[in-house]
Parts: sequence; C-alpha cells; structure tokens
Amino acid sequence: MKILVGNCFAIYKKELQGYFASPLAYGVAGLFWLVNGVWYSMSLFGLLRDVGQYDMQQSLQGGSPVAVDVPFLVLQNFLGVLGVISLVVLPMLSMGLYAEERRQGTLELIATSPVHNWAVALAKLLGVLTFFVGMILPLMLCEAVTFSAANPPLAPTLFLVSHLGLVLMAASVLSMGMFISSLTASTLLSVVFTFVLVLMLVLLEGIGSLVGGAMGDALTHLSLLKHYGDWVQGNFDSSALVLFGSYIFLGLFLTAQSIETLRFQRS
Repeated sequence: MKILVGNCFAIYKKELQGYFASPLAYGVAGLFWLVNGVWYSMSLFGLLRDVGQYDMQQSLQGGSPVAVDVPFLVLQNFLGVLGVISLVVLPMLSMGLYAEERRQGTLELIATSPVHNWAVALAKLLGVLTFFVGMILPLMLCEAVTFSAANPPLAPTLFLVSHLGLVLMAASVLSMGMFISSLTASTLLSVVFTFVLVLMLVLLEGIGSLVGGAMGDALTHLSLLKHYGDWVQGNFDSSALVLFGSYIFLGLFLTAQSIETLRFQRS
C-alpha cells in the first residue's frame, strides 16, 4: 500500500510540474483569469448601479427601499458564467493527459509498468484538478474580499457549497476527458470529442424537458449544469454528489480499462 501511494504521489507530482512548466497552461490560465475578472467586475458594479438607481427611483416616488441581497445575486451571476467558461476550458486541460503519452510513445511504458492503471489515472486526474483549483483560487479570494464588506455578510456555507459544486463538476469533466484522451494520440481530437461530450451532458436538461415523463426526468438528472446550478443556489443535494462521483468513477474506470486493453495487446 505504501509503495502504491508513493507511486501515485510521484506521478501526481510529475503531472503537476508539467502543467506549471507548460506555456500553454499559463496561457489558458491567463485568459481564464482575464475573462472571469472582467465579468466579475461587470457583474458586481452593474448590479450595484442598478440597485442604486432603483433605490433612488423609489425614494423619489415616496416608496420605501427594497432590500436586495446583492452578494447572493453577484455570486449567482458570476458562478453561473464561471461554470460555463470552465466547461470550455476543462477539455483543453484534459486533452494531453494520455494523448501526449501516446504521441510521444511513452504510453506503452505506462501500460506495461508495474504501477496499477487505476493509480496512474487517479494521479493524473488529481494533478490536473489541482491545477484547475489553483486557477479558481484567485477568483475565490476576490469574491471573499468583496463579500466580507457586505452587510449582512454572505453565508460561508453558501460560498463553500457553490465552489465545491464547481470543483466536483470540473472533476467529472476532467475524468471523462481523460478517458477520451487515452483513446487518441491527437490532442485536437481529444479536446473536440471532450467538448462534444460536455455539450451533450449540458443539453440533457433541455432534452429531458422535451421528452417528459420518467425518461425525461432521468435525462434531466444526468445534466451537469442542472446540479451545479442547484449547488450555486446553496441547495446541497446528496443525489448530485452521487452523480458527480459516478462521473468521476466512470472516467477513471474507462481510462484504466483503455490502458489495460493496450497492455493486453502489447503482451
């Protein structure tokens, strides 16, 4: 067990170092911060302006000001868009997890190594997920600084649950993207197919509403954005936790089986 954990940590460290040494990863992170930073500023100041204008209009008309939970609305607006942007960025992060190994000819070494396929897949997933968490941490810091000045303050549980939903949704997409990456040597094909898969998982909610009935409810339940949206609103749902965990497990399982197939072919 100690050797397995040591091997897993070594692969995790290697993957993480690879991201921090990649100019492409820095480019993706920089663009991610720029787009989300601009949107956060627009969302915050735009909402403050609208609330101020509405209060002024109410006072001129002799009405009483209406209480507006500005931190909650800002969090809703920002994380809603952040989730969509993340679904676009995540396939770019997962595209090279195994595709680069296959292209460089090192995938055969992984497939025939004594390290278990599950350990390799888990370490790679943890590496890319850690990099993504590092991308959203500066945004979380900006949000925390902003919300600390709110009166009344934003509930810490809402802040934590909503961002936990983002991390779990990201882990689900990265896990499935890792499986697709293990099937091809082309990073371009990997990112395209992963994006198509993500798009299908997002559209399931709309498809489910069109189908209706028990089948429609089942399709709606598989939608990633639906459950993420529930968590952003502070509605912690254990069924969403099971769904995210199922996607993560499925991606790890399929990746391990894909590499095991390659190992069987080489033997």
